[in-house]
Amino acid sequence: MMVRHKNKVLTLFTLSVLLFFTLSSKAFANTKSILILGDSLSAGYGMPIEQAWVSLTQQYYNETEQAIDLINASISGETTAGGLRRLPSLIQEHKIDWLLIELGGNDGLQGHPTTNIENNLNAIIALAKQNDIKIALMQIRIPPNYGKRYRQAFEGLYPKIAEQQQVSYLPFFIEDIATNSSLMQNDGIHPNQQAQPLISQKMREQLKELIKAG
Repeated sequence: MMVRHKNKVLTLFTLSVLLFFTLSSKAFANTKSILILGDSLSAGYGMPIEQAWVSLTQQYYNETEQAIDLINASISGETTAGGLRRLPSLIQEHKIDWLLIELGGNDGLQGHPTTNIENNLNAIIALAKQNDIKIALMQIRIPPNYGKRYRQAFEGLYPKIAEQQQVSYLPFFIEDIATNSSLMQNDGIHPNQQAQPLISQKMREQLKELIKAG
């Protein structure tokens, strides 16, 4: 009788382990991964990385048990050319369902030709499409002191590329924050720590719509 009881316990334990791994595998399979290819606005410039909007958003997903995995590949100072160079290795390293492109700000601030920026963004999108990755392109804006002609040409790239490439288009995520000095760092370019929860809330809404549509 003791042997039978022990075998029964072992069988139940084995079934429990198998069930756990089956459910875990299903949960993993249903997880949507979003690679954020961005610059200092997403890299948490000027603050601990755990206080930046990407980390806050991932924390929210974890706490609410949402199967969304944010892969933050953002680097301060990154350009569209730099993002294009890094993307192949990132695709090899990670399983990516969505690519969120938040690049171009540094190109604009450095006065790069808009044709170069456009070519780089198109190349990033083409590479993602080749790997069956869905794409969202975020509008980027630069300060008005860069001249009306250049600024209009630069900012006009994003809706044009999104339409031509048939990819999702997102509005600039700090549009309202950038005009509120209490939410910006002293340089007037980067949102401060107080702005990060607001950015996180806005991005959760946008990412939710993306995943639902995809």
